[in-house]
Amino acid sequence: MTASPIFSGPIVWKPSQDYIENARLTAFMRTHNIASFGELMARSTQDVAWFTDAILKFLDVRFFKLYSQVVDLSNGIIWPTWCVGGELNIVHNCLDKYIGTPTEGQPALIWESEDGATRTLTYGDLTTQVNQAANALRSLGLGKGDAIGLFMPMVPEIVVALLAIAKIGGIILPLFSGYGVDAVVTRLQDAGAKALFTADGFPRRGKPVEMKSIADKAAAQLPDLKHLIVLKHADLDVPFIHGRDHWWHEFVATQSNEAPTVPTAAEDPLMIIYTSGTTGRPKGAVHTHCGFPVKAAQDMAFGTDVRPGHLIYWMTDMGWMMGPWLVFGALLLGATFFMYDGAHDYPAPDRLWEFVEKHKITTLGVSPTLI
Repeated sequence: MTASPIFSGPIVWKPSQDYIENARLTAFMRTHNIASFGELMARSTQDVAWFTDAILKFLDVRFFKLYSQVVDLSNGIIWPTWCVGGELNIVHNCLDKYIGTPTEGQPALIWESEDGATRTLTYGDLTTQVNQAANALRSLGLGKGDAIGLFMPMVPEIVVALLAIAKIGGIILPLFSGYGVDAVVTRLQDAGAKALFTADGFPRRGKPVEMKSIADKAAAQLPDLKHLIVLKHADLDVPFIHGRDHWWHEFVATQSNEAPTVPTAAEDPLMIIYTSGTTGRPKGAVHTHCGFPVKAAQDMAFGTDVRPGHLIYWMTDMGWMMGPWLVFGALLLGATFFMYDGAHDYPAPDRLWEFVEKHKITTLGVSPTLI
């Protein structure tokens, strides 16, 4: 193997033969009698329909109604229609299909706060809480096709909210937790959001940062935004508008833990992730139930070799692409993901490595800026 022209240093790690033998990518190649990585690259690019169908089967993506055609390019290659006629809901594949199996009792997520408190939710726990949140949304008259924002810190409830929106067929709008009013308004207004999940605040470097006032100021500019579901996370005294605002602990946590999952077309919108806005007005990229989550799981399985029993942590916010990537990818693979709510160098620069060791994280994703 020769070094890349953009990297002149030595290769510091190579997988052992045992690692290669047991890799998810190797298993996929053997299933399809593919002898080399070059052959895999050729087949996957020259026959996209075969590759997509093979990935859906390899990841055990289950459909309520199977597609009649993997991809339809009749409108041109830039306007493909995927999984024609297929119906699914990605939450069925992330949670529902595991109920009644050994995975139900396995950890889905592990969370740590800046003060060192931890919580673990099994697949069964997460399913119960997602069902409660879905019922809460339905009680507000929200359902298929309704856009709902996420403006929360990295706590387990943001995962619950994300999956509950998808479960009812809604459209997820993840927002960076550090946004100001204008950035929140732009994105919620653009998508016509009808509700917003938020929190009173969050801890940073040992001090609470108030969050609700930003959501309030944004809501005042958005006539279509009728509901705010507020998590009490930082124990802050924040304004509360009765009729519009709903406390999570009073409204969501008291709902029934049984809820149906809405069938959606494979190409139905699941989520809108906005560009940063650094080079112009933020643009919303629309992702579907059979698009982004499946690609996340494929990336995670083949690129990082994650599988059941592994714990993956990617340092991110839910408003950045890697937040939903972490959630959907890990759950589709039956693995566990880690979340941290706080400054990564607080109270000392070794905080990140401390919880990597403490929780036995097997796969870590960080940015060069953090290092």
